[in-house]
Amino acid sequence: MLRFALRRLISLGLSLLVASLVIFLVVEVAPGDPASFMLGINAQPDTVAALRAELGLDVPRWQRYFDWVGGMVTGDFGTSYTYRTPVVGMVADRLWISLPLALYALLLSTALAFPAGLFAASRRGGPGDMAVMGATQLGIAVPNFWFAMLLVLFFAINLRWFSAGGFPGWEDPLAALKALTLPAVALALPQAAILARVMRSALIDILGEDFMRTARAKGLTRGQALWRHGLRNALIPVLTIIGLQFSFLLAGAIIIEQVFFLPGLGRLIFQAISQRDLIVVESVVMLLVFAVILVTFLTDLAYAAVDPRLRRRA
Repeated sequence: MLRFALRRLISLGLSLLVASLVIFLVVEVAPGDPASFMLGINAQPDTVAALRAELGLDVPRWQRYFDWVGGMVTGDFGTSYTYRTPVVGMVADRLWISLPLALYALLLSTALAFPAGLFAASRRGGPGDMAVMGATQLGIAVPNFWFAMLLVLFFAINLRWFSAGGFPGWEDPLAALKALTLPAVALALPQAAILARVMRSALIDILGEDFMRTARAKGLTRGQALWRHGLRNALIPVLTIIGLQFSFLLAGAIIIEQVFFLPGLGRLIFQAISQRDLIVVESVVMLLVFAVILVTFLTDLAYAAVDPRLRRRA
């Protein structure tokens, strides 16, 4: 198990190195100069040059890359060009919205998908199975921002059970969770549809295995065999999807945060791109890439815990 984890850690470090190079190069080659954007089109060249020197944009790109990477290693993400505040503080403030939103949505999608997948697999080919598969197909086909607008229209405008947007802060946890409920549901529904289909397919494959027939021959009912023996063996592909979903929910909620006016990481990236705040874009995107790779690493460890064959192979 230790050797398996060390190999994955080395892979994680190499992935982060390559990702940092790609992010820096893509952001740096984007058209537009931050200093010119901040001063406007009528700014004098010497004023623009002075601001570039103040922002550290006049040094070679390779030096800026190493300064940026070295700062991130020590916890210094730089200073925002636009707000003149440390990026790490901006990220910390926004993370307390995006991270609970992603966890909330993941919890909802898992709570919906597991019973739906189990129900469909236990009634394969029947009306219940077809109903669940039809609902999941609809959930996959419809974009989450469309779900978000429907939720706002029905629950916020018509019923007035929830607010249409904004975030009151964590001083009142119940009010904060209420504000995150509609965005979490909008994010969770498409992910629950995907996870339910994967769960159903994995369980159907397991039902045809010899050990499942042996369990049934020993007197277990179909449901008992499914819960006691089938579920654990079907978890490997399901864990893959759950890990990928958390990464997507954390890094890909930009549109949902825009719909509900949530000041999270996604909206911070959107604002930084529109303002040409390069250091914010680079640092936040790198942080999200790190979160994705870290979740993948933890998912691999969960594989090894569930499937002993991976530990023996390592």
